[in-house]
This record gives sequence, structure tokens and C-alpha cells, in this order.
Amino acid sequence: MSARPPARRPSIPHPSLPVMALACWLTGLTLALPTTAHAQIVIDLDGVVPAGDETHFFVPFEVPPGIVEIEVSHMALSPDNILDFGLEDADGFRGWGGGNAEPAVVGVDRASRSYVPGPIAAGTWRVVVGKAKLVELPALYQLRVTLRTAAEATLPAQPERAPYVDPGALATGRRYYAGDFHVHSRESGDAHPTLDEIATVARANGLDFVVITDHNTHTGLDYMNAAQARHPDLLFVPGVEFTTYAGHANGIGATRWVDHRVGVEGATIADAVAAYDEQGALFSINHPALSLGNLCIGCAWNHPIDDSAVDAVEIMTGATSIARTAFLGASLAFWDGFCARGRHVAALGGSDDHRAGEGTGTLDSPIGSPTTMVEADELSVAAILEGVRQGRTVVRITGSAAPMVTLTAREGLVGDTATAGRAHLVVRIDGGLGGAFHVVRNGVTPEEPLPIDADPFTYELEAPAPDEGEDRYRVEVLEGGKTVTITSYVYVRRPVGGGGCASAPGGTGGAALVWAGLLLAVGLARGRRRAR
Repeated sequence: MSARPPARRPSIPHPSLPVMALACWLTGLTLALPTTAHAQIVIDLDGVVPAGDETHFFVPFEVPPGIVEIEVSHMALSPDNILDFGLEDADGFRGWGGGNAEPAVVGVDRASRSYVPGPIAAGTWRVVVGKAKLVELPALYQLRVTLRTAAEATLPAQPERAPYVDPGALATGRRYYAGDFHVHSRESGDAHPTLDEIATVARANGLDFVVITDHNTHTGLDYMNAAQARHPDLLFVPGVEFTTYAGHANGIGATRWVDHRVGVEGATIADAVAAYDEQGALFSINHPALSLGNLCIGCAWNHPIDDSAVDAVEIMTGATSIARTAFLGASLAFWDGFCARGRHVAALGGSDDHRAGEGTGTLDSPIGSPTTMVEADELSVAAILEGVRQGRTVVRITGSAAPMVTLTAREGLVGDTATAGRAHLVVRIDGGLGGAFHVVRNGVTPEEPLPIDADPFTYELEAPAPDEGEDRYRVEVLEGGKTVTITSYVYVRRPVGGGGCASAPGGTGGAALVWAGLLLAVGLARGRRRAR
């Protein structure tokens, strides 16, 4: 997520448009006029943005043999329209700059940010153009492609680039590790931090890991080995923000590009999810309720999606008071919908930082706000992903300043589930003295929170398993009446074949009155609060 400007700065100087070119635009024609200057080949590609519902279109051009560098520049022709840009060769993806204002440059072993180095094969290449916002019609585009031989190549060497190698475990031992699941580097067109700048802020804010989630490109991986070596106490987790014009999601653990152009040339959400799954990555829907129109294009989730495709939901994006007031409730309801339908979906938080903590916008939040705690066997990419799969997460909305909460069962958990006729749930809250908490059952929040009167604080309750299916429980901690910490759900189900004590009447109900009565009975008869 990031607020989009109303228009982009020109990336190349250009004179006023001649009448003939304007006529061509208005009739939908494309100009492709190769010229030579200093042995470079320059191709101007001008035209009208195609009408229709497809969100992207393609502008082809030919590359002759002997070329080692391609530059693509674009002009902003309207203060109201916004176009995004990427590049393809005959084999597919060569980068996605999105809203990058500067030209895209690709070479054999080097490339500008957001773009992929590699062989410059002769043949047909395509500029990919996304129709982010079209207000002024007819909408026009203007591109300049410059093809260079070795003698004219402009990019300096990039010795730090290297294929990504998983660093393994940076620390061992089962515990909760602190991280941020939504961080952008300079490889995103709308961001500028280097991995070193990200690491500095992350460690200062008490994080053990960050997930790098650049928009529709994985080129940050090329710099991750070197950055990881310089920061051995912070784990860089690969990822991407799958950014469409109808919703954003993170591919957590993804190391290969996945087609984000849903509805174009057969691309579907189902195909994207399958492609991430094939990589062993998790699919997490970002800021699902962030409906801000043109201030944040496509930020709210509007794609139909099968419940089984979703591994996690970003229930909190940033930690600003506006975000918490305007979006938290709707995001929780969105997440809870999956859980209510039987899909165990983990709760995550992410800062969506684009400025390494220096953002000053209304929705800007520094790395680590929120912080997501993941219970894992070690600090490694595989273990963090497995912790999320198992639903062992806690979202501390205001970062390390927020209380820490654990929700366990005396009978033990397999992943996020206690299998027992009657489970004994244990809540522990650290750093919450003077606040209050709710135990939320099946999405229903009791009317009155319970006070936190010790530090650390524990609270126990019995959770009878329903006769069929499962009940789910989570904890919310409040400070000053505002939610600051949220756990993922713990599920309680009866063993196969029954067993254990019978469920209390109405155990499968979701009404607030029934749940309030259960809490009252538990609190009076069996609940215990103690410091230890």
C-alpha cells in the first residue's frame, strides 16, 4: 500500500506533440519510428490506451542481434491519468517498475531497480502498461525505447547482485520471534530504502526478521545475500506484494515472479495462488478493508477467492490512530469470516513501510508497527513460515510497546488446535498491567472486558468442545479502550469418537448472551487470575 500521486513527473524531456502524432493517437494508431544516434537505436512508441476492461496492455518492439542494453522511458501526458510500466522478453518477465518515474534499463548482468538482468535476446519484446487510473479520455501513452550495443551501455557494474541463497537458521530454540511481514525496499517503484536502512530500523525496533515485499518484483533478492552477511542478527525473509488493481496480497517466502495481471491473457487469482504454493510460499491478503479510492489504488481486497487459498490476513496495516479507528474492525471481520467458514487463517500485522521509518504521511508507520510475533523452532525462513501455517501468531499493533499475550491449552496444542472434550485454556499477558482484555469466542466479543491487575497476568478458563465442528478462541488486549494486541485463534474440537466431558448446552452457539453467561460461570466457578 502507498498513496499514489495524481500524476507522474516526466521521465524524459519531449517537445510539444506535432499535429500528425496527435492525429495518430486519436485514431488509435501507433508510431514506431526507429532512428540512430551515436550507434544507438531509438524507437518512439505513441498511441491510445485501449478501451475495455482488461487492466493491462502490451506495446511490442523488435530487438536486433548485438544489443546488450535496453532503456524504456515514458512520458506523463495527463495530470489525471496514471499508467504503470513493466517489461517482457520472449521468455516472459523482465521487471515491473509500476510507478517508477525514471527509465527502466536492463542489461546482461545489470539492471535498474525493479528490473531483471539477463540475456538480451533478439526478437520481439513488450512494454507492459497497466491502466492504474484513467480519467481523461482518450488516454494516451508515449514511450521511447533505446537499444544499445556494448560500446554505448550506460549501467555501471553491480557486483553485489547474486542469486539468492537461503541463509539457514540465525538462532535456535522454540520461542516467539518478532517480525514485520510487510516492508518495501527501493526495488518497489514507490519506495526508496536500501536493505541496510531497513535492517537498521528493524533492529532498533526490536525485530528478529522482516519480510521484504516489493510490488510485483523479486529483484531485491539479488542484494539479499550481501545484506544478510552484513546483518547476521536480522533475518531477511523473501516475499513479494502481489499488487493488482482489485487487491493486494503478500507471497511470503516467494522467490519467483507470479503473474499479477489478473484477467489478462488468462491470468487468474487461482493460478497465482497455485504458483506461490508451488514455491512453498504463503498467500496473505493485505489491508483488505483499506478502501481509499484513488488515494490507494486497488488497496482493498475485491477479488473473489476460495477460502482454501488464504493462509493469513493482514488484520492491521500500520499503527496510526486513523488506521486503527477506520480499518481495524472491518479487517478483523474479514479475517474472522474465513475462520468462521472453517479455514484456519493466521492473523498478521505489517507496517507497509516504504521509507525506512521516515514516512510522514497520514498512514505512514515505521518498520515494526505493528510487530507480529511468531512461535517457531528457530529463526529461519522455513520455521517462520511454518509458525504462520500453524497459526502461532500474535499481532502487537503498537510494536514492542504493546503487551505480549500467549494463548495455550493445558492439554497441549497441535498447531493451533486443542483436541479434548473440555480444554483448559491459559491466557498469559506480559506488560499489560492497568489494561483490560477480552476472550473472543467464535467471533463474539463480550460486552465488558476483564481487568489486568498483575504483571505478568494469567487467566484460565474451561472451553468445552462442541458436539460437532470446533469452537475458536482468541484474546484482545486493550489500553485506554483501544485494542493493542490480538492473538490468532486457538481451536477446540472433540476427539474423534467422542470422549471427555459433555459439552455445555449451546456450546456451538455464537450469541453474545450465551458467551457472556459462559464467561461469567467460568470466572466465578473455575477462573483463576494470578501473578507469577
